[in-house]
Amino acid sequence: MSGHSKWASIKHKKGALDAKRGKVFSKLIKEITVAARLGGGDPAGNPRLRTAIQAAKAENMPKENIERAIKKGTGELEGTSYEETSYEAYGPGGVAILIDCLTDNKNRTVADLKHIFDRHGGNLGEPGCVSWMFVKKGLIVFDADSMDEEQLLEIALDAGAEDVIQEGGQFEVRTEPADFEKVKKAFDDAGLSYTLAEISMIPQNTVRLEGKKAEQMLHLMEALEDNDDISHVYANFDIPDEVIEAIS
Repeated sequence: MSGHSKWASIKHKKGALDAKRGKVFSKLIKEITVAARLGGGDPAGNPRLRTAIQAAKAENMPKENIERAIKKGTGELEGTSYEETSYEAYGPGGVAILIDCLTDNKNRTVADLKHIFDRHGGNLGEPGCVSWMFVKKGLIVFDADSMDEEQLLEIALDAGAEDVIQEGGQFEVRTEPADFEKVKKAFDDAGLSYTLAEISMIPQNTVRLEGKKAEQMLHLMEALEDNDDISHVYANFDIPDEVIEAIS
């Protein structure tokens, strides 16, 4: 299982991390602004903006906040100019990590990242050091306990999904990036509720962590997600559920 979807599941269970509504809003506003700047302010013709707006609505962001962020992106309102940048790193136990950022100050972001990794048993790497371990895919994740497997498989395959994987308490539906919107719409039309839906970087292999390194990795992920400049974190770790429960 990808560390990213594993982490999303952990957050979903713990709940407390998602209570940081202000930080969630800040990151979503950045994403909406950049998506509108790059692809225009009409979500019908801008898949990235459409996905960002859906994520904002899922977090109950007020409509006026969304509209203001779009107008800042298209230049109708003045706003901060954010730059997209990515970093590669190693975590505890040699875990490979990709980090996507939206920042108005790259020097600040790099300094913050170095501090986070120094504190939590990891280090930044050179460009290309871990990206080859990941492949870009559409990813839609469901809680297995609340899902009819046959219905899920039928909808996924009919809509053109590449694969459906069950691991632990989750179903992961994977698609080619070009098919992501079509597959996600099929689930939306069927009224099926997912916990994560995005274009993701899926690791081709995983590093199993237990004990101190598992605890370090979870604290590292928390610190990275808590940083306002970081929009996405992808990692190839796997931590057994019983170890997560013991740490929590």
